[in-house]
Amino acid sequence: MAEQPASSRDEFLTLPISIPPLPSFPVPTTHHIYLRRNAKVLTRDDKRSLFLVNVPVDSSEPHLRSLFTSLVGAGKFESVTFESEAKAAKSSIEPAQALRLASHQKKRKREEEEEAQRIKDEVAAEMPSTWTRPLHRSGGSAVVLLADERSVEIVLKAVKKLHKSKQYPVWGEGVGDKAPALGSTWLKAHNKLVYPGNAAMQAVVDAFFTVYNRKEAEAERLARELRNEPDEDGFVTVTRGGRVAPARMDEAEEAKKKMLERQEKRKDETQNFYRWQLREKKKAEQAAFLKGFEEDKNKLRAMREKRRKVQPDT
Repeated sequence: MAEQPASSRDEFLTLPISIPPLPSFPVPTTHHIYLRRNAKVLTRDDKRSLFLVNVPVDSSEPHLRSLFTSLVGAGKFESVTFESEAKAAKSSIEPAQALRLASHQKKRKREEEEEAQRIKDEVAAEMPSTWTRPLHRSGGSAVVLLADERSVEIVLKAVKKLHKSKQYPVWGEGVGDKAPALGSTWLKAHNKLVYPGNAAMQAVVDAFFTVYNRKEAEAERLARELRNEPDEDGFVTVTRGGRVAPARMDEAEEAKKKMLERQEKRKDETQNFYRWQLREKKKAEQAAFLKGFEEDKNKLRAMREKRRKVQPDT
């Protein structure tokens, strides 16, 4: 029975790739990647991207670029974002992207320079990577960005034709030295990167404390501002060390949290007050309606009694 190239349930296409024999596993095999249009159309780039599932654990940008080049030729593949990279991007903005965002904002030149220096310090404070080439989890996903929307159609059509020709692209063919090698070379490089040297570690430590001291200064400034915020009774709380002593970051965050809670409480009280007025208005309208209904019933009853008393002449 012929293999179905697509599933009617989730509309994934199956992209088979040939895995050549390796010294650790000297048997050729076939791996299946499942792909479809990117369902999350949040930006203009999402319309020209593909969502891939079950990518090989040793996937890299050169591997996928070579794979798509073998399918539709050069010039269609633009970039790839792996699952682990997407999760990291949610917690922090990439330096280049952050610089672009800061440049579009209407800030003074001094503020732009301070923002650029802050980003530079935070990048320098991060520990250097100890792997020349990351591996991905089994069954992981990735998003491939193509040149345009038409390229998406071309790739999907090329994947469908593979099931007729049975000539599957070979994984890693044409990559060469564009991606760092795995195996013993990869492990030797890892052992070397684990010990970067005193000078490199000292630079990371210095950058870390630069960022730490800046955040402490920001927390102190925030604490001074929040100490002048009165509570719901109109009193200003004097914390440990007086109103002018520096505060720890956790004290500043706690003060900010309490201020936000007070603002939210006032907002809720205002909303509840208007809701109470609305309820009272509805109750008054309902009472007036019932009163009018009872008055109409009494009038109708009186008219019926009066009609019974008047007897026609026989």
